[in-house]
Amino acid sequence: MTTKSFDDSASKIAEFLLQIKAIKLQPENPFTWASGWKSPIYCDNRKTLSYPQIRTFIRQQFVNEINEKFAKPDVIAGVATGGIAQGALIAQEMGLPFVYVRSEAKKHGLTNLVEGVVEKDQSVVVIEDLISTGGSSIKAIEALRDQGCKVKGMVAIFTYGFEEANENLKKAKCPTSTLCDYTTLIEVALKHNYITENDLESLNQWRLNPSAWKQ
Repeated sequence: MTTKSFDDSASKIAEFLLQIKAIKLQPENPFTWASGWKSPIYCDNRKTLSYPQIRTFIRQQFVNEINEKFAKPDVIAGVATGGIAQGALIAQEMGLPFVYVRSEAKKHGLTNLVEGVVEKDQSVVVIEDLISTGGSSIKAIEALRDQGCKVKGMVAIFTYGFEEANENLKKAKCPTSTLCDYTTLIEVALKHNYITENDLESLNQWRLNPSAWKQ
C-alpha cells in the first residue's frame, strides 16, 4: 500500500478532516467501535460531502491519484456506503461509467452485489472512503473479479495504516493508494493543536496494536 508522506495535498486533506470533525481524536475519552475495540480516533469521511470546497478538492486528488498510479480505467466502482458518492463524483469528472458494490447481495429481485453495468474484462478502479482492516474492500474487489473485471487498484481517502490491512490487501493483489494516512494526520493534528505532545505515545501505541490498546 502506498500512502502520502506529509506532502501538501495529504496534509491539506488531514487539516480539512480535522476542521469539520470528520475525524475526531480523543485519546483521553476513547470511542468504542462496532468490533468492541477502544479507539482514540473516530472517522466519518462522509461529512466531507457537505462541504463543496472540500469535496471538490478531494475529488480532484482522487482523479490525480488514479491518473498517476493506474491510468484511466474503463469503470469507477464505489464501495458501499462511503465510497458511493465519492466514486460517482470521480466518475463524473473523468467521464467514466460508475457502479457500486453492496456490502451484501440484495435479498430480493436480482440479488445483485454489484449495482450498475460492468462488462467482463473491463478495467476498474475501486473507491473507498476509509481503510481499516481492509475486509470490506477485499469483498468488493472479489465481487468485481467474480464479474470478470480486471481490478487495476483501489484509492481511498484515509487509512489507519494497520499492518493487518496491508497484509490483507497484499494477499488480494490489489495495489492500493490513499490520499491521507494516520501518520500525516497525527503530525497535522499536533501542528494545529488538536492534540498535545503527551497524546502522541498513546496514539502511536493504538495504531500498532488497536485490539489490545488501553488508554
